Amino acid sequence: MDIVRIILTVVLVILSAALIVLILSQEGKSSGLAASLAGGSSDTYVSRNRGRTPEGRKEFWTKIMIAAFIIIALVIDILQ
Repeated sequence: MDIVRIILTVVLVILSAALIVLILSQEGKSSGLAASLAGGSSDTYVSRNRGRTPEGRKEFWTKIMIAAFIIIALVIDILQ
C-alpha cells in the first residue's frame, strides 16, 4: 500500500502544478455585477457557444482536474 500512496502523491503534485498553470492561463470574467446592473445581455452568440471556444475548453478541463484532485486527495487520506 505504501507504493500506491507514493504514486498517488506524485500524481497529486503533478496535477496540482497543472491546475495552477491552467487556472492562471484563463481570462478573467469581465462581465460580473457591473454588467448585470448596466443591463448587459448575457444571452449572446459568444456566451451560448462558450464551450466551443478555447476558454470554454479550459474551464471544462479545470473542472475535471479539480474533481480528480479531490478524489485523489481523499484516496490518499483513506490509505493513511
